[in-house]
Amino acid sequence: MHKKQHSNLDAQNEARICVFSHRHLQQLLSACGDYEFEDLLGEFDDVDILNAQPSYGFKTIRRISNQLTRRTSVTCLNPGVIKQRIDRNYELFFAKFLLHRDLLSLNALKKWKKRCRVAICWLAEVWADDVKKLKGYAKILSQFDYVILNCFASVQPMQDLIKRPCLYVPPGIDAIKFCPYPNPPLRSVDVYSIGRKSKVTHRALLKMAEQKRIFYVYDTIIRKETARPAEHRSLIANIAKRSRYFLVNPAKIDRQFETCGQNEIGFRYFEGAAAGTVMIGEHPKTDVFREHFGWPDSVIRVPFDTPDINNVLAELDSQTERIAEARKNNIVQSLLRHDWAYRWNTILNIAGLKPSAALTERLEYLTNLAEEITSDSAVPNRSQGSDNEHNTLIETGT
Repeated sequence: MHKKQHSNLDAQNEARICVFSHRHLQQLLSACGDYEFEDLLGEFDDVDILNAQPSYGFKTIRRISNQLTRRTSVTCLNPGVIKQRIDRNYELFFAKFLLHRDLLSLNALKKWKKRCRVAICWLAEVWADDVKKLKGYAKILSQFDYVILNCFASVQPMQDLIKRPCLYVPPGIDAIKFCPYPNPPLRSVDVYSIGRKSKVTHRALLKMAEQKRIFYVYDTIIRKETARPAEHRSLIANIAKRSRYFLVNPAKIDRQFETCGQNEIGFRYFEGAAAGTVMIGEHPKTDVFREHFGWPDSVIRVPFDTPDINNVLAELDSQTERIAEARKNNIVQSLLRHDWAYRWNTILNIAGLKPSAALTERLEYLTNLAEEITSDSAVPNRSQGSDNEHNTLIETGT
């Protein structure tokens, strides 16, 4: 299988799917998981990846174009993207966007609707309370045959707005990249925290780190973009595979004014589980979460603001068998449920396409790896000794 990344697509190739990528316009840290998905598509299937390219003054033109679209509902504006066209037919046109404002880039692509039998858009972040504000973008979304959303509570409002079938599909993960097997490294990081976090819990963990009681890894630089998305994902995977505890919370837990209390599953749960960490924190109290993370101790609840996190960790460290089982379950269930291969298979089913041989092979490998880890012959988890060692550190405060 091959992946072709052309600004102008080769009319002679045999790829059955055209993927429109937004990654060259702005490489956001929050979209690195989506870029990870795109990178894997070339391994899953025969695809042409068409990269949108910024023209001079892109950021300014994009801002003005989106302001006009919101205020006037004019949807034909080009947000400063170099024009391209599709000159051959495809079975599927697929575009994955992080935010609704990214949809305007489609205005720079000619004949994408006419040249493709089925068109599917995956819009990652749109909150139910904001759907009514997207009327200016509804005309663009309504050109797609199907719209996929990462926010379950937004599905029905969006479908009512655009009059097209809308479906919920959860985020995914490169479960093989994040999997610590077959040679699990020592879990030398006690607690790993990415992104949004409780200031109360963070201060308590910082104090423990300053007292040399734990090794605590967390964000220190607030940046929205990265020049190397694939390297960023590898960094997260490599640290997570070496981490014992991983802090998780529902998407935008500290920005309720944006979500209006809507609880959705963010990327953190998929990253922490696939790497075999013990996830601690809050989780969405929804049927959707229970459906996708319904195994025992997928997340061990720790209130968002927990000043005595040291006692929580000490108590968990004393439950050796429970912790080991939680780790293994997280890895196995991620391999069986949450790899990007399952998400792509869902999209192919929606489009009425059969899975490629490469996709089928990956799905089989995921199942076999999960069975190997579950079996008695699986490679032992080297983190066990690390847990016992850190038990003493946390309990005694040395």
